[in-house]
Amino acid sequence: MMRMHPHALLLLLFLFSVLAGGANAEPSRELTYKDCHPDDKAVLLSFPESWSSSWTPDTPCCDWFAVACDRSTGRIVGFSVFQDPDFTGTIPSAIAGLTHLQDLFLHHLPGLSGPIPPEIGKLSNLSRLEISWTGVSGPVPSSLGALKKLAQLNLSFNSLSGAIPVSLGTIPGITLSRNRLTGAIPNMFLGESAGRDVYLDVSHNNLTGAIPAEFAAVNFTHLDLSRNALTGDASGLFGRGKELQYIDLSRNAFDFDLSGVVVLPEKLFHLDLSHNAIHGSIPAQVADVANLLAFNVSYNRLCGAVPTGGNMARFDLYNFQHNKCLCGAPPPLPARTRWIILWVLTE
Repeated sequence: MMRMHPHALLLLLFLFSVLAGGANAEPSRELTYKDCHPDDKAVLLSFPESWSSSWTPDTPCCDWFAVACDRSTGRIVGFSVFQDPDFTGTIPSAIAGLTHLQDLFLHHLPGLSGPIPPEIGKLSNLSRLEISWTGVSGPVPSSLGALKKLAQLNLSFNSLSGAIPVSLGTIPGITLSRNRLTGAIPNMFLGESAGRDVYLDVSHNNLTGAIPAEFAAVNFTHLDLSRNALTGDASGLFGRGKELQYIDLSRNAFDFDLSGVVVLPEKLFHLDLSHNAIHGSIPAQVADVANLLAFNVSYNRLCGAVPTGGNMARFDLYNFQHNKCLCGAPPPLPARTRWIILWVLTE
């Protein structure tokens, strides 16, 4: 009988144990982006039929319309629907069950109606929330201010009403334009935004009263308060060294002295102060703001000479018309006006 070398015997025993272990082991399963967490799937299937009619329960919900998943966990992190006239109904409060949701985007959905459910304020991982160009109505939920990770909030072009909740002041990017909001911008709104760049657009509403004194210390990069009924002194919004690039205060009732007090930020490229009750004179510094591409002070109570030189050749009569007593060399007429006059004279 042939005797096996001890080393060979040990090698055979080792190989046998590996093969046996492999045969008994459970096959590994890597989670793919098509897998869907059962908790999230249950939430989606609780949505109204107008939202879920295209979803098939026996298919992976990460493949469903409007749904985006984290590829490594299968949790739903995004939900987006846009430009769909057949998408109707109200926003279900059950959406708060998608606890890992980071991005909620509902845009240009005329059939979407009803209020914004306050339960959305429970989506603690949400970083962007947009519900725009829809038929949603009712108040802006104050619970949205509890979303500490929310960087962008866009609720524009809806039928929202009531006051702006002061709790939203922790969000650095806010667009509430083209709604039916009323009342004053609340005191201390954005008062906790020190050290952060802030984007705020509340234009085309029915807001009244003075702007909060705290706005003078807010580091706005974009500020649009146009087409409201705001009053008082807005000169504190300006100042050397500020990051302000775009500001529109037009069609309000602001009343302050533009001369001497107002220093324009160096990065400013858009300034519209038209249709207010602003007095004083136009600061000579306007001509030296190199990036200024849009400048309009028409329909105010300004006097004195219009600055010349620098960038002033970019602006024409339209930007200065209907003031109390502006003087100096007249700015050129708009190109279209010049063409009309030339056409009339040559007929």
